[in-house]
Amino acid sequence: MQRVRVGMTGLLIVLVLIGLASAIFSSANRDVPVAAIGAPNASVVANISDGTGANTIVEKGKDEPLAEMGVTPSTTSTEAAAAAKLREQARRQQP
Repeated sequence: MQRVRVGMTGLLIVLVLIGLASAIFSSANRDVPVAAIGAPNASVVANISDGTGANTIVEKGKDEPLAEMGVTPSTTSTEAAAAAKLREQARRQQP
């Protein structure tokens, strides 16, 4: 019976802490952001485009997230490696 009481007390304490943290973070999200003089307006900055009329921004590395993190090599570097390999083969064929 003692183990059950300790377990339930621990569970209740964890639930109270989660509720308290949730209340603190929700009140922080309701605050109005401070606008400093000369600071950029977030709604204007979010809607800036490059003038081409396209609303999408294409970044070069977005198609290779693992290469961007450095986990795998990038496929763009294979072109340079292939060119070096061809040069090496050409040097071997020369008398």
